[in-house]
Amino acid sequence: MFELIAVASITLLAVISPGADFAMVTRNSLLHGRQAGLLAAAGIAAGVQLHVLYSMLGVAVLIQQSPEWFSAIKVCGALYLMYAGYQTWSSATLRARGERFVAHELGRWKALSAGFFTNALNPKTTLFVLSVYSQVIERNTPVAVQIGYGLFMSATHAVWFSVVAVFFSESTLRQRMLQHQKTLNRFIGIALGGLGMTLALS
Repeated sequence: MFELIAVASITLLAVISPGADFAMVTRNSLLHGRQAGLLAAAGIAAGVQLHVLYSMLGVAVLIQQSPEWFSAIKVCGALYLMYAGYQTWSSATLRARGERFVAHELGRWKALSAGFFTNALNPKTTLFVLSVYSQVIERNTPVAVQIGYGLFMSATHAVWFSVVAVFFSESTLRQRMLQHQKTLNRFIGIALGGLGMTLALS
């Protein structure tokens, strides 16, 4: 019971703390609409499963014992966030149609992969999953239970970021934000790029 409570508590705290995943879902939802935001949330959930998979396979031990591996993940994640920030900063302004602003369509794969790579290359999630599987979950915990914990982590990420996507893609809020889209693009671009630089220098 203690193990379950610990996993659930750590997961909830890790999910709701602001970071790169939150920034990416917000970006997709505001600039490209609800579907793009929800797909990013699904991509994040899939990214969590990647971390769970290598933790269960024992690759986590290699990452823990080799600072070079963790540094490589951190640098890749930082570069990806800075690239996403640059893209957002330099993206074209949406066109107004009547009194409403219309975004260009973001392909499903691009929306999904944005969430996946943001999470898969996120050192915060790496440390979160590693700590759960190496410090909280016991070695004698059945594999089925460990898989269940991993699915819970993914489901929690999917639900939380779906809520974020729905909130930021709400029609009235989104239209008001997009009236200042140039400023919005630059703000989100700076936020993503800043997160990337923070990861690179930390």
